[in-house]
Amino acid sequence: MSRGFVPPRASTSEDPLLVVVLISGSGSGLAALLEHQQSAGCMHRTVMVISDKPEAGGLAHAKRYAVPHMSIPLSEELSGLERRIEQESRVLDAIVKSEAELVVLSGYMRILTSDFVSRWKGRLINIHPSLLPLFPGAHAHRDVLNAGEDNSGCTVHLVDEGVDTGPILAQQIVPIRKGDTVDSLGARVRKAEHALYPDVLDRFCSDPLSFEIGWSVEVG
Repeated sequence: MSRGFVPPRASTSEDPLLVVVLISGSGSGLAALLEHQQSAGCMHRTVMVISDKPEAGGLAHAKRYAVPHMSIPLSEELSGLERRIEQESRVLDAIVKSEAELVVLSGYMRILTSDFVSRWKGRLINIHPSLLPLFPGAHAHRDVLNAGEDNSGCTVHLVDEGVDTGPILAQQIVPIRKGDTVDSLGARVRKAEHALYPDVLDRFCSDPLSFEIGWSVEVG
């Protein structure tokens, strides 16, 4: 890896990589990941789930699988960049205490500061609901439909200091159907995400230095 990316160690199913998952919402991707981690041969194990929203439904998935979990919301007493940095400091402290080796973003709706990224660069992974570099940002399904594209999909990528700009690890193509809406396309892309993310994590964790960058598959 280059550009300051420091990879994690290579894991095995007997000695899986320890993972912290950051979420903000319902956690459907987290549920798929935790289910996958029950299978033989999985190369990663979630040791902590952290949400920036105390009401996040995804925390219930962590509880169901007996995974330690907590919410670390933004301070009500601070504002602006100071507020972000203070919250991230508490998140970083929790990650360190968990002894995690990899940070996995799964529907975490906060843009991380460059300081946070620099500490975990190469060990910080995200999934985005479009075929990056097309349609970064928070409204990918709306944007891809407005652009009249034939395909959408999802992208697993390493996180860098930009927004959805890190090296692409893998993509899954989801063809757009006539009459698709944001909701219908989003549902199919989420299904693709739930299959792609755990598989890419297995491949990456087992051999991060020689991972085949940028492979893709297509689903209907």
